[in-house]
Amino acid sequence: MKNELSNDKKSLIDVYFSADVETDGPIPGPYSMLSFALVFAGQFDGQEFHRPKNLTETFYCELKPISDHYESEALRVNKLDREMLMRKGEDPIKAMTSASRWVKKIANGNRPILVAYPLSFDWTWLYWYFVQFSSEGSPFNHSGCFDLKTAYAVKAGVPIAAAGRSNLENWLRSQLTHSHNALNDAKEQAEIFANLIEWEGRAVEFSKNPAR
Repeated sequence: MKNELSNDKKSLIDVYFSADVETDGPIPGPYSMLSFALVFAGQFDGQEFHRPKNLTETFYCELKPISDHYESEALRVNKLDREMLMRKGEDPIKAMTSASRWVKKIANGNRPILVAYPLSFDWTWLYWYFVQFSSEGSPFNHSGCFDLKTAYAVKAGVPIAAAGRSNLENWLRSQLTHSHNALNDAKEQAEIFANLIEWEGRAVEFSKNPAR
């Protein structure tokens, strides 16, 4: 009984993974995910959030395209060599299975949660690729995700339309710059995530300093 209680409590801990993808189009299937990164971004047990001491626990992969369709503008932004990836990119089955196993290893029996800003784009691609290619499916199941854009809108007391990354207060930003390299951007996002989680929010700040 004691072990069952311990396991129940363990399963309630969220383990966060900051995710970023670079693609050659807007949707998976007709287009391809060319690279992606996952970065361990902390954990929360319902009472305390623990940010990682560093951002060294990472998974990064560049993939072989799965179709002939692509948008030139997407390649211009991410600067990935699609022709080279056709020859040397990682097979999606191997890549997504390895990524799933890595996430589960880091989570260590706790619940993995994917974090992105905004969530909708990165989640769509990664969930589709995990389901389509990983022999173990999605380590995040069908709903283990956290949207930083919504979280900022709630804490800042602003509409979603005003909750873009460019509107973040300076103390919420990362020291890293957004570069459209999936690993670098996932690390940047992990820092933003931790800063945002630790921030009490604008309403709390106002109540503590009503004259401001």
